[in-house]
Amino acid sequence: MKRKSIWQFGNLDNLLFAASALLVTLGLIVLYSLGVRAKQVSNQLDTTKQILYAFIGFMLLIIASRNDYKILKNYSGALYVVMIALLLAVEVFGATRLGATRWISIGSFQFQPSELSKLILIIVLAKFYAQNYDYSNQFRILLRSLAYSLPAIFLVLIQPDLGTAIVLGSIWFVMTLATKVQKKYIVAMVLLLIVAMPLSYPFLKDYQKVRIDTFLQPTADPSGTGYNVKQAIIAVGSGGIYGQGLGGGGQSQGNFLPSSPTDFIFAVLAEKLGFVGGLVTIILFFTVITRIILDASLAQDRFGSLLCIGIATMFVVHVFVNIGMNLGIMPVTGIPLPFISAGGTSLMVSLFAVGLVESVYSRRRGRELKDTELV
Repeated sequence: MKRKSIWQFGNLDNLLFAASALLVTLGLIVLYSLGVRAKQVSNQLDTTKQILYAFIGFMLLIIASRNDYKILKNYSGALYVVMIALLLAVEVFGATRLGATRWISIGSFQFQPSELSKLILIIVLAKFYAQNYDYSNQFRILLRSLAYSLPAIFLVLIQPDLGTAIVLGSIWFVMTLATKVQKKYIVAMVLLLIVAMPLSYPFLKDYQKVRIDTFLQPTADPSGTGYNVKQAIIAVGSGGIYGQGLGGGGQSQGNFLPSSPTDFIFAVLAEKLGFVGGLVTIILFFTVITRIILDASLAQDRFGSLLCIGIATMFVVHVFVNIGMNLGIMPVTGIPLPFISAGGTSLMVSLFAVGLVESVYSRRRGRELKDTELV
C-alpha cells in the first residue's frame, strides 16, 4: 500500500504551513498580551483586527495553493501596472503617519501598497527571467530587469520608506544571481553601490540620517535618538532564559518601548518569552525559509523556482533586518517582522506568498515519486 510522508498531507508542504501558522499564532498571542495588564484598549483592538487579517490571509493562502501558480504569468503585466499605479496613488491620496506617506485609507482599513509591491515585483521578475533565462548573461537583459525594478524602488524611496526599498533591491539582486548573469556585472554594480552609499547621505531625510547616526553611535544620545534601540535591547536582555510571562515585562507593559506592536515586536516577544521564546521564533523562521528554498529546487518550471527564490529573499531580509534592529546590530528601518508584527497588509501578503509556494510544491517535479511504498 502507499502512504504519504508526514509532511505531504493534502499534497501540501505541511511543515511550511505549520511553521507559518505557528508564527501567526505566536504573533497574535504576543500582540494581545501587550494590553492585558496595561488595559490598553488600542492594543486589544489591534489584536481583533489582526485576527481578522490572519483569517483573510489564510483564505488567500488556501486560494493560492489550490490554483496553478503559472496563471500569474498571464497577469504579470497588469499586476505591474497596478503596482506602479498604487505607489503613485500613495503620493496623491496617501495617509501620513510618523512623517511618512505610505498608506491609502479605505474606511477604517489602511492599505500599504509598498508591501504588495514586493510580491508583485517577484512575480514580474520571475516571469521575465524565466522567459529570458538563456539570454540572461547578456547586459541588455540585466538593464531590462532594472527597468522593471527601479521605478518601484524609486517610488518607495520618496514615500520615504528606505527599508522597503532595500527589500525590493535585495529581491532584484538575489533573483538576478539565480540566472546566468555574468558575475562581472554584479561585481561592478556592487562596487558602484558601495561608492554611491556615502554620496547619497546628504539626500536622505533628516530622520533617516538620525537612524544611521544612531546605529553608528548608539550610546551618543541614549535619551534622545538612541532611546528606541536602547529600550529594545533592555527588553530583550530582561527576558532572561524563560521570559517574564505574557502579562509581565516592564519595558513593553510600561510603554517604555516605542512601536512595540510593529517595529519592536521581537523585543516584546523576547522580554515576555525569554531566550527560549526568541530561539523558537528564529527556528520557525529558519524552517519557513529553508522549506521555501527546498521547494524552489523541486519546482516544475523555472518560473516556479524563481518565484520561490524571490519569496525566500523577501522573508530573509525582513527577518534579518527586523531582529537585527531589535538587537541593535542593524539600523532602525521600520521593516515589520513577517507573520508577527501588527499590520494587515504585511500579514496578508506574507500568507499569500506562502500559498504561492504551496502551489509550486503541489505541482512539483516527480510528484508521484514522493509517496513511499509500505508493505
